[in-house]
Amino acid sequence: MMIFKTKVINIGPEAEMFKSENMLILFGENAPATLADYCYNIELRPSTGAITPGMLIYFDDTSYRITAVGNVAKKNLDDLGHISLRFNGATEAELPGTIYVEDKTLPTIKIGTQVSIG
Repeated sequence: MMIFKTKVINIGPEAEMFKSENMLILFGENAPATLADYCYNIELRPSTGAITPGMLIYFDDTSYRITAVGNVAKKNLDDLGHISLRFNGATEAELPGTIYVEDKTLPTIKIGTQVSIG
């Protein structure tokens, strides 16, 4: 069951810069100007359940297993559409607003990419 679904509506000109650090930043359409250039903007939609390790996050048809979830990641996602995603397979959340996923090639994201968690 999917607890979160949205789509990418804009890509900041510097959003891909974090790929070299195995990281992506998602932010709702109201991203602060100081961050907007570095984010993949998504439609703001609340999740309908807890986000827990073992779940999958999908970018269109490409899935990644969630390995750890920061303690404010769900609140930030619900309130702001904002999360950082680290593709390093960490099993302990180092940063409170970050969701950690398995260490594999980062997804290709374009305007219209569907993002879901379930």
